[in-house]
Amino acid sequence: MKKIITKYLLFAGIILFSIKGIAQQDPLFTQYMYNMSMVNPAYATDDPGMLNLGGIYRMQWTDVDGAPRTLNFFAHTPISERVELGLTVVHDEIGNVEKTNNITADFAYVIPTGENTNLSFGAKAGINTFDANLAGLDLNDPNDPAFENISEVFPVFGVGAFWFGDKHYIGISAPNLLTSEYLDNSQSLRDRGSEEIHYYLTGGYVFDIGQNVRLKPSTMIRGVEGAPLSVDVNANVLLYERLEAGLGYRFDETLTGLINFRVTPGLRIGYAYDYPTYDLSNDGSHEIMLLFDLDLFGLKKGYDKSPRFF
Repeated sequence: MKKIITKYLLFAGIILFSIKGIAQQDPLFTQYMYNMSMVNPAYATDDPGMLNLGGIYRMQWTDVDGAPRTLNFFAHTPISERVELGLTVVHDEIGNVEKTNNITADFAYVIPTGENTNLSFGAKAGINTFDANLAGLDLNDPNDPAFENISEVFPVFGVGAFWFGDKHYIGISAPNLLTSEYLDNSQSLRDRGSEEIHYYLTGGYVFDIGQNVRLKPSTMIRGVEGAPLSVDVNANVLLYERLEAGLGYRFDETLTGLINFRVTPGLRIGYAYDYPTYDLSNDGSHEIMLLFDLDLFGLKKGYDKSPRFF
């Protein structure tokens, strides 16, 4: 029985592409507020001389064989007074059957809108690779039809806008405006599916509620044709600009908790856990995060500048 369940779970990722619009396709991260460049190419820090690097590893449904595993790497830095460049890599796999890689370069142009506020417009371009090892599936019924392996490459182009200051941000974006056809050349799967356009609305603010205590609410709303609206709301508390902890809720899906610690001025380590509220027996999902802020030219000294809140 376990073997049969595993086979269908491994097929889940492929079904997401085979049946148009049945579910959202982009990966979700609980620590999205530190991973904004993945969903919005206009994300900018307006922090000259700093190279911002980060990575998040997500283990979903940890007690399910072949459950999704997602690794995200991102980097961005200002190269002039108004231009920031970035790189985003997302590797996603389901068991040993389906693997996707999304590799994009990000460009953001920053326009000052006030003494401490900026508006940036961004574009994202790159490729998305899709590999399905269908021929290696261990079928229970020898009479089942054989499947061939599939390997495809698709272009990616997205846009976004991001209004931000030292303690707030509002963003709107579509990370990929191209609706590529998956499994278009497959002879073993009759249905094919197109990648739907995902739209994101994000926002966050930092409230000073004490000398060394800050409250950081944030939200991410995601919409895509053929699937319910996805809404995340979070409230984090930052203590002494070092320790941060928070709770969140993804409507009709999960309760979330996160914690991170600023080990040094340039290094932050974080962890998040999702507890599902829907009918699926599993041990939840785990995320591990690393953030690096590298001072390329020695312009910053210790905590002279406010830390990167988002």
